[in-house]
Amino acid sequence: MNIELIKPTLQHKELLIDMLTEWKNDIIRNNTNSSPWKIFANDFHDFEYYIEHLDTTEDLGDGWVPDTTLFCFDKDRNIFVGAVNIRHYLNENLLRTGGHIGDGIRPSERRKGYATAMIALALEECKKLGIHDVLMCCGKNNVASAKSIVRNGGVLENEVEDDGHIEQRYWIRL
Repeated sequence: MNIELIKPTLQHKELLIDMLTEWKNDIIRNNTNSSPWKIFANDFHDFEYYIEHLDTTEDLGDGWVPDTTLFCFDKDRNIFVGAVNIRHYLNENLLRTGGHIGDGIRPSERRKGYATAMIALALEECKKLGIHDVLMCCGKNNVASAKSIVRNGGVLENEVEDDGHIEQRYWIRL
């Protein structure tokens, strides 16, 4: 697997829109999880605006902290396979159920090992940001996400109820 996390540019437009369209259609059709939801915060069809507004660069209050969004690119296959959103620090809500890293794999590329490899790369990005204890959260029923987190050193701290859903909280020490 030859992957990297990258910031998209205009040269990636068609490949990225292809992934995002597939993913969005799956969310609508199957009511699936949109993690990391930040990749759907803006209309990706206005691509220049989209790539310019992926990251939050300052604490905006109201639950928004600085973050970085990166896309997972398979260099051998020339395809985007997923995305991560890294929160630079945690506020009260993120500490409870959001965590430092939100991640997801496009529907057609799931269950191929990409999530585990992508999280490993995201943890390297966390190190660069000076984050040494990384919190990752996932729904209790999301067995695949839990496995990817544990494979990257995640240790379950506890489970919390959030709007009727049970969220598992895992810590990864870098």
